Amino acid sequence: MMAWLQLWTTGLMATMALTVITAQDSGLPGVERENLGPADIVKKESHPVLFRQKRDWIWNSLYVEEEKPVVTRTKIGRLKSDKSVPGGRFKIDGEGANGIFTVDNNGDLFVTTSLDREKKNAYHLTAMMLDAYGNPIEKPGEFVVQVTDINDNTPVFPQSYNGTIEERSRIGENVVKVTATDADDPTTANAELRYSLTKEGDISAFEIDSITGMISCKINTLDRETREEYVVVVKAQDMRGLASGSTATTSVTIKITDINDNIASFTRTKYDLNVPENHKVDETIGMLELVDKDEIQNKQPIFTIHNLNSNIFNIEPNHNKDGNLVLKEALDFEKTNSYSFTVRMKENVRTPADNTNTAVTSAQVNINVLDVDEPPIFSEDMYNFNVKEEMHVNNIGFIKARDPDRANKTIQFSIMQPDCPIGINRLTGQLYTLRNLDREDKPTHMFQVKAQEEPSGLDSVVKVNINVQDVNDNEPELRADDIYICENDESNTIIGTLTATDKDDQPVAFTFSLASENSNFSIRNYGNGTAALIVKQGPFSLDDPNNYKVDIRVSDGGHPSKSSVSTVSILICRCDPNRNHTYCKPEARRMGVSVHALTAILLCILTILVIVILFVLRKRYQKDSLANMKNSGEIHEQLVTYDEEGGGEMDTNGYDVSILTSACHDGSLLRHQDHRPHPSLYAMVQKPPHHTQPTACKGDMAAMIEVKKDEADHDRDGFPYDTLHIYGYEGPESLAGSLSSLGSSSTGSNLDYDFLNDWGPRFRTLAELYGVDGPDYYHQY
Repeated sequence: MMAWLQLWTTGLMATMALTVITAQDSGLPGVERENLGPADIVKKESHPVLFRQKRDWIWNSLYVEEEKPVVTRTKIGRLKSDKSVPGGRFKIDGEGANGIFTVDNNGDLFVTTSLDREKKNAYHLTAMMLDAYGNPIEKPGEFVVQVTDINDNTPVFPQSYNGTIEERSRIGENVVKVTATDADDPTTANAELRYSLTKEGDISAFEIDSITGMISCKINTLDRETREEYVVVVKAQDMRGLASGSTATTSVTIKITDINDNIASFTRTKYDLNVPENHKVDETIGMLELVDKDEIQNKQPIFTIHNLNSNIFNIEPNHNKDGNLVLKEALDFEKTNSYSFTVRMKENVRTPADNTNTAVTSAQVNINVLDVDEPPIFSEDMYNFNVKEEMHVNNIGFIKARDPDRANKTIQFSIMQPDCPIGINRLTGQLYTLRNLDREDKPTHMFQVKAQEEPSGLDSVVKVNINVQDVNDNEPELRADDIYICENDESNTIIGTLTATDKDDQPVAFTFSLASENSNFSIRNYGNGTAALIVKQGPFSLDDPNNYKVDIRVSDGGHPSKSSVSTVSILICRCDPNRNHTYCKPEARRMGVSVHALTAILLCILTILVIVILFVLRKRYQKDSLANMKNSGEIHEQLVTYDEEGGGEMDTNGYDVSILTSACHDGSLLRHQDHRPHPSLYAMVQKPPHHTQPTACKGDMAAMIEVKKDEADHDRDGFPYDTLHIYGYEGPESLAGSLSSLGSSSTGSNLDYDFLNDWGPRFRTLAELYGVDGPDYYHQY
């Protein structure tokens, strides 16, 4: 290798030398022939070749072999100038100057280290000659040091490769292209690669282009069902594939993809299936299984049923591309209890198929229908009947159902809606009305009838619609909007249009007429269900106290005909020339009470009567209770109010005061064995000194009342005291004194009114008028 490289370098340098000589002979600057050597260099030409100018520098390119070991330094060339100056020296600048490259005073150029072309393949330098004082003698010249390549890099596959190819592909079908790289100089054989397949891989079915690296198929019998994958080993070698070149290898996996080249095949030639007769339509009965060597996406069977059973059964592919046998019509054991037919299968495959002679493409299917106790079957899917309104109908129609089984069991009918106005005969299914129907209330009645077998209880349900037909049973209703008369209306003036409505559904032809003979108005029928109200005699006046009304009879012309009479109130108005009213006399309002108001009033009256009765009964009950207490004979249970002044003997007859007075002597009514006598609760008053009265019992009534209150609070067996009044009786020391005029005096009084002085200055004058001279007497009770 090194010998070849030296030979190539020598030839290149000889060619360059010949070029220089030719340039000199033609008058261009060149080298000195006597001093020309293979490593002598001069300054590069810096001017166009059209200028003939003598050059000071003799040039040449320098070449350094990469990766060449350098112990100290190696001479690679020499700088030479046509000017010789005593004491002169050379200097270089540029890439790697005075480091990688050095020069001595004689102009010899050295490399000091090993170079790598893959890192840098050329170095650009500048050379100049200096005198002894360091001044440049001439202009600097440029030169290039080229790093020559050696085969020091091996090929590299930058990635892994995988390929796919369909089975049964043609010869020469491309699979995948592999590419390797080499870091050596691509212009040399060091980086020129060649590809090949090695025996480490499978080379039976594939080959590779040695220059492009394209792997292709070399046979046309690839079969995925036989072999799904191949692995080949690719070798890349530089130096154009010479044995001395470096190599690299990579594995390539090639997968064989599937095509539809196999026919699907039935796993059996005969299928026996049992199906109950009540099997639901459009549901699967069974599955006809298929086997196919191809992948699922290439399994594409097409099924056909031969004979007349194709309308009862159908075969549909499932998710596995097998055949699902589907029922298309309901089965009936009583009609047909078995079916037999042939199913054929075909598939569009790439011919010739691999299993043409072995595939099973037809199968016999036998279906045995099983008897099932089925519910009743109605004669119709839905029943519709018509019934006239406002009529009781005993026979609307019949609901018919039968037992589809051979047993022919008894069927009973019933209506499922409890509030339905239609009834049904349980045995015959005859429908009838339970009450009169009203079309205006509900024109259609929908309900469900259930037919149930006895005694199995199997049932079916059907919908029934009853359409209520209209009869002329509603009176027409008059519509008279915006009817008024103007003051200046003359005879035959149309004052309004009459229309009518009818709730019935029958076609009507309304006619209008006056219900009363004596009227200032007439009616003109238009014949289209409307009429005009016309004035017989005018004009009119707003001062007329009468209110105009007209009774109009409307007939609907039906069968039978219905009519109604309505009263139309007519306003009197003041109108403009176009008969547009500007002011209308208000209609006199009729006084009346509505039914709702009258009902409310009656309820209020009834409530008041009940309250009064209860109040009277309560008073009577209290009176009877008080009478019972008087008749009991116990004075301590009789507490009444006594506020009257005077009364004389009537007081004694009404109240036995002696019994109350005796209470102050023995204390039987005022004291309890466990209680002490209470002090007097009466206020102190002054008495005239000339009146002498017996000493009264101090606080007898107050003490008695307190005792009675205590007994009422603690004795549960006693009568309850609803109210407790103070009994103020006129005793011997009554403050009121006698009311008799015989004992009265103008100069004296039994009362001392001096206490009025304590009530303030407003009562001082009154105290002086009624005051008594002499000592004050205070009596405490």
